[in-house]
Amino acid sequence: MNPPALVRRFSARPDQIAAVRHEVRDYAEEHGAANPNAIALAVTEAITNAVVHAYVGASEPGEIEVVAQCLSDDVIEVLVCDEGRGMMPRPDSPGLGLGLPLVATLSERFEVEARSGGGTRVLMAFATG
Repeated sequence: MNPPALVRRFSARPDQIAAVRHEVRDYAEEHGAANPNAIALAVTEAITNAVVHAYVGASEPGEIEVVAQCLSDDVIEVLVCDEGRGMMPRPDSPGLGLGLPLVATLSERFEVEARSGGGTRVLMAFATG
C-alpha cells in the first residue's frame, strides 16, 4: 500500500511558493527520493510558472494545486495544476523561458498538458533510492 499523498491547494501568489517547496521536499526526503533537492527545485519552477503566467490579467490570483505521491517503491510523482489561461504565448513574459526545460532535465518523466476545464497540468516523476 502506498503512503498518503501530500495535497496542497493555495492562492497563486509568490509568497506561497517557499512553504509548498519545503513541504514537497520534506515529503520526498521522507519517502526515499534519490534527490529531494532536485524535486524541490523542479516543483519551485513549475509553481513559479503557474504564479507568473496562469492568471495574467485576472483581477485576483486563482488557485494552484500540488499533489506529491509515492506510486511505488521507486517513483515519486508530483503534479502542479492550475485553472488559468493555459500554455499560451506571452510576448511580455518576464522570464527567460528556462523553467520548464530545467524541470524536464531534473525529472525522470515530464509532461505538460492543457486541462479540459482550462488551465495547465504539469506532471513530474522522480526516482527514489
